[in-house]
Amino acid sequence: MEFKVDDLTHPKVIALLSHHLEQMTLTSPPESRHVLDIEQLKAPEITFWTLWNHQQLLGCAALKALSSEAGEIKSMKVAPEVTRQGIGKKLLNHLFQVAQNRHYKMLFLETGSMAYFAPARKLYEANGFEYCKPFADYVKDDNNVFMCKALNF
Repeated sequence: MEFKVDDLTHPKVIALLSHHLEQMTLTSPPESRHVLDIEQLKAPEITFWTLWNHQQLLGCAALKALSSEAGEIKSMKVAPEVTRQGIGKKLLNHLFQVAQNRHYKMLFLETGSMAYFAPARKLYEANGFEYCKPFADYVKDDNNVFMCKALNF
């Protein structure tokens, strides 16, 4: 398996992100939908990675720099055909390594509160994330939760 910093042009990456956007449209109301599209993921403060096993795309994740000491996990998605095979954990571990290399002291994320997002919340909880107040420009509503993890590398 290989992680690559990705330019978001590969057809498989575009298809995975399109699927992700579709799922968010089906599960989250517009005012609670904070998923980024491809152009937004190209912002200079965001680094986007894909995980490949030869020619098979396994998943993707992005990390947004909030400051020199904190980052936000964005657009973490496992390819549907490889769910429940530990790929989410591999993506998260990669982001932890990057955060350590960047000397971050804190990681944040926003995700949904609905049942669809329960596996993601369970993964984050199992890896030391705790629920917190909204951060950055987010506003709390009934459809989202906020999590953070203090990093002690």
